[in-house]
Amino acid sequence: MSATLPPSSATTFVPLRRREAARPSVSLRIDGMPVEVPAGTTILGACQSLGVEVPTLCWLETLTPVNACRLCVVEVEGARVLAPACSRAVEPGMTVSTQSPRVRHSRKLVLELLASSVDLSTTPGMDALLAEYGCDPERYGPPAPPDAHRDRAVAGHHAPPDPRFRATVAQPVKLDNDLYVRDYGKCVLCYKCVEACGEDHQNTFAIAIAGRGFDARVSTELATPLPDSACVYCGNCIAVCPTGALMARTEWEMRASGTWNAATQSATDTICPYCGVGCTLTLHVQDGAIVKATSPLENAITLGNLCIKGRFGWRFVNARG
Repeated sequence: MSATLPPSSATTFVPLRRREAARPSVSLRIDGMPVEVPAGTTILGACQSLGVEVPTLCWLETLTPVNACRLCVVEVEGARVLAPACSRAVEPGMTVSTQSPRVRHSRKLVLELLASSVDLSTTPGMDALLAEYGCDPERYGPPAPPDAHRDRAVAGHHAPPDPRFRATVAQPVKLDNDLYVRDYGKCVLCYKCVEACGEDHQNTFAIAIAGRGFDARVSTELATPLPDSACVYCGNCIAVCPTGALMARTEWEMRASGTWNAATQSATDTICPYCGVGCTLTLHVQDGAIVKATSPLENAITLGNLCIKGRFGWRFVNARG
């Protein structure tokens, strides 16, 4: 006699989700305006909830704050030093100023030193920021010539500075693969690429910060060429770079030839066809051809990240017979 199975239930199984305990609210004042935010919110998050703009370079909502650029500093009443808004948590009764003379002076100096040593020509919004703070990076003198041996600088061994020039990170562009370009003359050491390649997203650890002081730079292990390194060409470092130091080769070549025109490009969201994960792709199209693929930071599946196929595997679409 065979066993009879009970009829299948039409009830859909819904997995239980652990409910997060509501966080207590914290009240503070920012630029004279009262605001109430959940405990653990950063000063930057509280400013954003009020619509108060605070400039940032090294902060991104999908990455762990590293407090590297010091552009987001604000003044907290009673504090000895300026606080990085991107990582300092709010406290009850805190009084914050985002535009005090001390804050503006600090931001101006940071911007001037960056602009005097780094090529910021492809950093979005940087020209307006330099003008807003009245920066004059040229007052530090003419730029030093590019250093072809910057990758080989040894910590603790420094050549005497040349007083005729201002120090710069200018160096030859690295063109060692077909997918993306590394122009570290535009690098502000924001650490975003290192975080994206490391613990925050990819866990490949192909790059890290090498050197000390002004010789600090992003590097592969022992400055190995990218094709011989641990890089998997996901391009997630490109997605988070705020200055254009890391750029898809297609875009870099079009910019070099003067044909790149972001104003005329359209962006269309689709789903990557290569596997079943379902990553959202944003395809950037110019003159009827795909020129770049990205993914939205707010997408719950990708958080702006893709693999080599999603970010670079669209070229067959443009192929002509």
